[in-house]
Amino acid sequence: MIRIKARAPTRRGSTAGPVRRGVRRARTLALPTLWGGAAILYKLACPLARQNGIGARMVTCAVFFAVGTGLIVHVRQALLRELRQARRVAGAAQSVLLRPPPARLDGLRVAAGQLSAERGAAIGGDLYEAIATEHGVRVVMGDVRGHGLAALATVAAVLGSFREAVHDEPELGCVLHRLDRALDRHLRERAHAEHPWAGQDPDTPVAEEFVTVLLLEIRRDGELRALNCGHPWPYLLSGHGVEPLTRAEPLPPLGPFPLPREVDPVVCGHLRTGDSLVLYTDGAEDARDARGRFFSLPGVLTEAARADPVSPQTVLRTVLTSLLRHTAGTPTDDIALLILRNEGGRAQRGAPSRGAGSGAAGQATALYEGEPVARPASCEAFQPTD
Repeated sequence: MIRIKARAPTRRGSTAGPVRRGVRRARTLALPTLWGGAAILYKLACPLARQNGIGARMVTCAVFFAVGTGLIVHVRQALLRELRQARRVAGAAQSVLLRPPPARLDGLRVAAGQLSAERGAAIGGDLYEAIATEHGVRVVMGDVRGHGLAALATVAAVLGSFREAVHDEPELGCVLHRLDRALDRHLRERAHAEHPWAGQDPDTPVAEEFVTVLLLEIRRDGELRALNCGHPWPYLLSGHGVEPLTRAEPLPPLGPFPLPREVDPVVCGHLRTGDSLVLYTDGAEDARDARGRFFSLPGVLTEAARADPVSPQTVLRTVLTSLLRHTAGTPTDDIALLILRNEGGRAQRGAPSRGAGSGAAGQATALYEGEPVARPASCEAFQPTD
């Protein structure tokens, strides 16, 4: 239980904030004022400033040079303080949006990392999440058009919808429809906020935004199901080497085109004990070196698979180090990686009750005691009402 002790604000507490802000503002203006006052005082009161000799002119130049240098240093320090504050805010946003995945998730070992194309940025336009549900471990990997802080709102809309839908929807296709509706709603609201004069469906750059999305479902028997909207297929690391999970044709990215009413996941075999999945955004394979050569992700993964033992952390560290070396530390696009390895011994909790089907009409069971078990029977239960 969390207890919050309420206390009526005192007169001192109510004015402490404005007083502190006033002190900081006065401290910020004090140094430039002192430097400027010293320069004016020297020019008006010092007899040396009125002389025309070479020595007097050199002294005057030195005084004004010192004043200018002091002002530049002061402004630089103020800008650095603002930059540090902005980075702290970006770090807080990253911790909320892209939460570090747990090291172990329902029998899977997990590792994730990212590189931002914007120098000093803590978060880009890539998104990923892995959540254990009663339907299995569900994973999303996505790439928002653009990068940097401009893509934050879109990342928040898609991830927020995913984190709710994976627990509500028994079918992976219904999860994808929820993401599509959340993105459409976000883009319409953003277009109306940025271009209120353009009407209901403005022809603006916002209308060209899109998100590539890969949805994975890893069931407790290891079966893999996937839905892909314009995203690169992950690589499977197994005893047979490194190969794409599947070569099925993906759907178009979310945003420009409507989804089909019925979306059937692609069954991609099983994630057996000791196998690993490497999910990534296209910035990894599109990375180029100074000569224009593309980064060989399969080759680096093959090298990482030779490590003993093969762990997600080892694979992640090998790939990120090779990417930074290949791009000389300056990638041109955001890069995100998510590695999942089946360690065996996955929990068999939340099994369907007798008579329950695996389709949308089947009844769900609770993962934990006391959890509500009611679930929507189909995607139609969440159709938007405009």
